[in-house]
Amino acid sequence: MLFTIPNHVGFVDALAAGLLARGDDPQQLARTLVLLPNRRAVRALTEAFVRHCAGGGLLLPRLVPVGDLDEDSFDRLAAGDLLLPPAVSALTRRLELGRLVRQRLAGAQPSRSAVEGLRLGSALADALDTLLAEEIPPEQLREAVADADMAHHWQETLAFLDIIITAWPPERDRLGASDGGTRLTAAIDALIARWQAAPPATPVIAAGITSATPAIGRLLAAVLALPQGQVILPGLDTNLSEAGTARWEAIIATPTEGVAESEAHPHHALKRLLARLGWARDEVRLWPHALPDPLLARREEEVIAAFAPADAGEGWAEPPADADAARAAFAAVRVVEADTPAEEAQALALALREALETPGRTAALVTPDRALARRVAAHCRRWGIAVDDSAGQPLARTPPGSLALALVAALAEHFAPVALLALLKHPLVRRGEDRLAWLDHVRQLDLVLRGVRPAPGLDGIAAHVDAWLNEKRREDEGLADWWAEVSALLAPLEAEAGTTDLARLALALQSVAEALAGEAAWAGPDGRALAARLEALGLEGSVFGGFGSDEAPALLAALFADIAIRPAWGGHPRLSILGPVEAQLMRADLMILAGLNEGSWPAPLSPDPWLAPAIRARLGLPGQARAIGTAAADFIRALGAPQVLVSRARRDAGGPMLPSRFMARLDAHVARFSDAGLIRETRLVRIARGLDAEQPPRPSARPAPCPPPELRPRSLSVTEVDTLIADPFAFYAARMLRLKPLDPLDADPGAADRGKLLHGVLEDWIKSGSLDPARLAGLGEAMLLRACGGFPLLAALWGPRARRALDWAGQELLARVAAGWQPLAAEARGEITLDNGITLKGRADRIDRDDTGRLAIIDYKTGAPPGPQQVREGLSNQLPLLAVIAGEGAFHEGSRRLPAGPVEMLEYWRLSGGETPGVARPALGKKDKPPPVPDHVSDTRDVVTSILTRMLLRPTPFVAQLHPALSWPDYDHLARVQEWRNLPPDNG
Repeated sequence: MLFTIPNHVGFVDALAAGLLARGDDPQQLARTLVLLPNRRAVRALTEAFVRHCAGGGLLLPRLVPVGDLDEDSFDRLAAGDLLLPPAVSALTRRLELGRLVRQRLAGAQPSRSAVEGLRLGSALADALDTLLAEEIPPEQLREAVADADMAHHWQETLAFLDIIITAWPPERDRLGASDGGTRLTAAIDALIARWQAAPPATPVIAAGITSATPAIGRLLAAVLALPQGQVILPGLDTNLSEAGTARWEAIIATPTEGVAESEAHPHHALKRLLARLGWARDEVRLWPHALPDPLLARREEEVIAAFAPADAGEGWAEPPADADAARAAFAAVRVVEADTPAEEAQALALALREALETPGRTAALVTPDRALARRVAAHCRRWGIAVDDSAGQPLARTPPGSLALALVAALAEHFAPVALLALLKHPLVRRGEDRLAWLDHVRQLDLVLRGVRPAPGLDGIAAHVDAWLNEKRREDEGLADWWAEVSALLAPLEAEAGTTDLARLALALQSVAEALAGEAAWAGPDGRALAARLEALGLEGSVFGGFGSDEAPALLAALFADIAIRPAWGGHPRLSILGPVEAQLMRADLMILAGLNEGSWPAPLSPDPWLAPAIRARLGLPGQARAIGTAAADFIRALGAPQVLVSRARRDAGGPMLPSRFMARLDAHVARFSDAGLIRETRLVRIARGLDAEQPPRPSARPAPCPPPELRPRSLSVTEVDTLIADPFAFYAARMLRLKPLDPLDADPGAADRGKLLHGVLEDWIKSGSLDPARLAGLGEAMLLRACGGFPLLAALWGPRARRALDWAGQELLARVAAGWQPLAAEARGEITLDNGITLKGRADRIDRDDTGRLAIIDYKTGAPPGPQQVREGLSNQLPLLAVIAGEGAFHEGSRRLPAGPVEMLEYWRLSGGETPGVARPALGKKDKPPPVPDHVSDTRDVVTSILTRMLLRPTPFVAQLHPALSWPDYDHLARVQEWRNLPPDNG
């Protein structure tokens, strides 16, 4: 007999109740065979039996999933006379087909990556499964593609489709295996043959199966032919009225070109299955123990009407005669529309928590949006509620999986600082008693690697560590020895740099992960899953062929993508998070349908790279719109629960989002008899917004710390004087709090680094004693080779500018020598003590002297130098204060003390290397009759002495940003500048 259980009746509960009501003999139930679509359905029916057995013992029937190809229960059931070899593993087939695709791509498009080859090979495997499921020989692809009206590029595609026609079968036979689809079909046919030869005397029931493939159709037909065989379909539309019949007849069940609308209908699969079975819809009976609820039955009737095909939609806008009953049917269906996905997740978590307030009430969140599901589960954990997600956790997101990906990322980046530190800080690395000591060394290495990236590889890191220790004149503190140990641990991974293959890479990952994390890398379900995948790659990965180590992260992520870690237990017994497929036969008191946005539910159709719609139609294959029909069927099944909550977010980070076509269609249908459509639930959103809401922020006042004078420094550099004048708080943070901004990790050489390099070249040239332009050019080329060796873009962009800037500086200096000025010192240092007892220190880029003893101080700038007005107004005092030190003869170059003399010239040399390679500009300017340099230097000394007395010897507050235009941003976050800058005067 052929039965159906309506969507508004719990499928597994009605099925369990019917099987239990067949008699009091427990042996009879145990001898019953129940065929189910998948393992999730087996679990759901088992739980339903537990609910219905009233606490007593029970011998369950034999529950066998049919649809899961990697499940061996059906294989054991049907394996009596089956001689077909076992199915090839999915991983082996992906790698073999990926290799074959790469071989074809190597000739057609050599630039295509290994990752692309694996992706196309996986799509080719899916195409093969599609053909085998419909029992279409792959050889028919030639006839379909060779059709005269097919586009030319599909003729080229046939060369790749030929892989599954001619190249794959020999490889499969060499492995001594068969295709999973072929084996499943053979197993079904063997089981049917056995049943026909000796029909079982015990009940055989096929329940919840909606697949319309030929093999499944034969299996269900064979079940119906058995003496005690029954087939139970979920949610078949049994409305035989004129409108119901019109809706049913408008669905085209035969796969032909141009029936995408029918395939997108939720009942398309069921109609196609009935056609295969040769049964009419009016012959299907209602399962005796499916007790209908009049209110929910009316809701299901309206939902089915809402999804009517366009050809059967006449009169859809007219309200029904019993509008009040229709409104009552949807009174328990509510819509939550949140502003953002984060707000939606918070509201749904509240709905799940609220469900627990009613004893015995169950709730299930159903969504294809895995990010939303993870967010809801995280919110529930805030309240100590663990909710199992049926989709599990992707292996890449688990600690062991992320450790493996961190290892290949470090390999691909040649152990660049960011990737290396991410690996060494991974929570599984050195998890144990010595982890704190390990992290101390990692933090020290973090400081060492700040700034311009070192040379690539482990040896480059070692050289950088040694250079840093020597430059800072720091004791080793064990860092060098520790890094030597780490290098030895990572050496097997570095050996795979360049070209590797999956087998060698997997063995290296096993070795290094074991060395870094020990047993923690393989512990738990996620660790065991990682170990199994790496072991499989170690055994089978070499068939894929070689690839560059820079492709390893993307390749390994693709090979991890099909592995999900599902907890065996631990979640709340009355709450669950399900994907639409897992929820097909599930039922809860409250069903939450979440993420109802277009592009999420239903998911967008991804184009098939191998089977075009025209080819599918010619072969009689289902179209890709079938996925939309499956999603629609999942949606209307879940709407049969007593309480339903439908949710969506109006926008995400990318912009506004459209409601799902399913939700929009249902909303428009309900608006026929309810002016506002579906009822909007605003209470949960209001609570979600208020849950984490705080009092309005109280902006901080402008900081003005005022430490006692005896704690303030008594010495400072000439550049710190300008900081103290422009931004006293920045001076306070740097000198008194001793806070130093950290350089970024893995940085390209910046403006400061480039300026330091040019300073160094000019210093070496001047100190060489020979002002030969050729020598300057040689020093410049040596500098560029050292600085740009690992930065080809820097060499291309900055190298020519540096050469022009150095050439200009050399010519300008020689012109000064011809005018009577000789370089006296380069990078000279000096210090003096002012009248107030404060020591002033400085370093001059270059000091020149003429025959009369006059001095000139030159400061090199690769960026824009301070303007003359800024210098004259005392806001940039570096050069005048260096002149004060030079005037007292306090400069020295090494052990040589420089002679004192009057400073007559202060200049900035801008070494830009651009169209104008350099400019020599007097610091005080040439216009408006600037004051003579000696007068300005004397005035600057007096003013600075007064400022330092006030700021360092008296309790004067260090106010933030006295001159905002001259301030540095390094300490703005500490000063909370954005909070007080634009406040009214009475608040800041």
